Amino acid sequence: MCKKYEIERKFLVEFPDVSELDVKRRIGIVQTYLNSADGKQRRVRSVDENGRVKYTYTEKVFLTPVTREENEYEISGERYRELVSNDRREGPPVEKVRYCFDYHDQLFELDTYPFSDKLAIMELELGSPEQKIDFPDNVRVLREVSADHRYSNSALAAAGAFPEQQIGEYI
Repeated sequence: MCKKYEIERKFLVEFPDVSELDVKRRIGIVQTYLNSADGKQRRVRSVDENGRVKYTYTEKVFLTPVTREENEYEISGERYRELVSNDRREGPPVEKVRYCFDYHDQLFELDTYPFSDKLAIMELELGSPEQKIDFPDNVRVLREVSADHRYSNSALAAAGAFPEQQIGEYI
């Protein structure tokens, strides 16, 4: 199992024109959360990149809103299906398309969801929580949502919408 510590900040952004970004990778992700009794978040992913599908299993322990311990490894399709069938937490899976792009020597991940063509989540892994972020000029950042659980993947999947859409904004 590959164990690492991750410092990640998340931002709610207006859905940018993806063609204006320096996209390095486009990845289709279906993420399913699993039952857990030990305080860890467990999930499996089906990841489709250029028609090649791989499956991963991940355990996360949240240390702060932006820092977590992450253990992730690749699993077989058979193991993925077994975990989804036998250990799936109640609620829908997260479906998203992730665009990975560079801007001023920073690797951003833009997650887009089928329920919105107006909003998206942009993430950036950092070397430290205090690291300065240079945002792309062609992406309008609305606000940081790193500590707001309503913008977690599981909450977005359960709601089927961003909180703004639920109150009639950005529809």
